[in-house]
Amino acid sequence: MMTSDTPLRGRTILMSGGSRGIGLAIARRAAADGANVAILAKTDTPHPKLPGTIHTAAAEIEAAGGRALPIVGDVREEASVAAAVAATVDRFGGIDIIVNNASAIDLSPSTELAMKRFDLMQAIEVRGTFLLTREAVPHLRGSQHAHILTLSPPLNLSARWLGAHVGYMLAKYGMTLAALGFAAEFAPDGIASNTLWPATVIATAAVQNLLGGDATMARARTPEIMADAAHAILSRPPGERTGQTLLDEDVLTGVDLSAYGPSDALADLFVD
Repeated sequence: MMTSDTPLRGRTILMSGGSRGIGLAIARRAAADGANVAILAKTDTPHPKLPGTIHTAAAEIEAAGGRALPIVGDVREEASVAAAVAATVDRFGGIDIIVNNASAIDLSPSTELAMKRFDLMQAIEVRGTFLLTREAVPHLRGSQHAHILTLSPPLNLSARWLGAHVGYMLAKYGMTLAALGFAAEFAPDGIASNTLWPATVIATAAVQNLLGGDATMARARTPEIMADAAHAILSRPPGERTGQTLLDEDVLTGVDLSAYGPSDALADLFVD
């Protein structure tokens, strides 16, 4: 039975990615309420440089108190996504929440970014976000608690960010534009669509491997700040907030953020 202390109990979440990092933290937080969490990801077997698979993630979700469904698949492929949606509905009876979490990252300058990497980012971030959401909308329309949450930044058109990492920027801002478009398109259906992004660097494998190693990790906040912010967004009735691009620490107004790590944490990408 859902209570004010467990607002996501019995709700069903389908997330792209989630084998590790921020996505897994969000899944575990929802699971602590007793949510059902289906994860669509490619990590069926361990990666030599990255921890976790969909199977270890599922074990953590169930240990936290939820029910898990690990689905091996590719968010870029229409048949794979359709099968994941069908499997989630078959297992849990419907879908209440979509979390567009899967992303690829390459911060190379435009003249050095291989087109294969450019295409990968656009395919996962933009196509994947659109495809997973599109396939799930018929089921979200049947939910009384329908949310789409996309992990992408507020649109920041300052020269500093427009001129940095253009390929990656296009992919992440494409996710944000899609989320804002979904908010407008599906408002008559009572489906909320928002984005969430960290105000500071978060301690994840991507940060360890691509954004500064141990020195940056020591100043980064833990993924739990994003998990708690996502929980706060997804716990509210969908009619209360939609079409917003949110930062984690702004969502958690009044919360002691020191629990998540250093107070001098580094600002994240696309955040001034």
